[in-house]
Amino acid sequence: MAVPSSVSVTPTASPLFLRENEVRRGVELLFFGYTRLTRAIDEGLAEHGLGRAHHRALYFIARQPDLPISALLKILAITKQSLGRVLTDLGDRGLVETRTGNIDRRQKLLRLTPEGVQFEAQLFDALRSSLASAYAAAGQESVTGFWRVLEGLIPAEDKAMVIALQKDI
Repeated sequence: MAVPSSVSVTPTASPLFLRENEVRRGVELLFFGYTRLTRAIDEGLAEHGLGRAHHRALYFIARQPDLPISALLKILAITKQSLGRVLTDLGDRGLVETRTGNIDRRQKLLRLTPEGVQFEAQLFDALRSSLASAYAAAGQESVTGFWRVLEGLIPAEDKAMVIALQKDI
């Protein structure tokens, strides 16, 4: 049975929350929400022969121009080999460029090309549209609570990366 989008299917958490079924519901909502959110950009990525790993790299390079490869490795938590494939694909398509660091010549800094900036902005617009609708439907207090839950999932040693991204918001 289809549920109209205007009808909320969100039960309230029990006062004794964190029961197994409530934790499972949260996991399921994260899974389905993320899957549906990223579907909004899958077609645009596929048109360029790219996938979600490419999008994650584009997103964080866009957020921090001249991002060192070592920092992107830490943010994405993937292997050098995997990142190498992603960056090769993005470079071959003219979306990302690499330059040598000013202080340390061994350092490789990543930046989106003008085409990369345009493509990442197009992908972000699709994400923004989906999230803005969900945020508006949930209301400000719910959005703040959602952020708090997601922040609670981030290990303490990784929180500095998240804080660094917030400096220009």
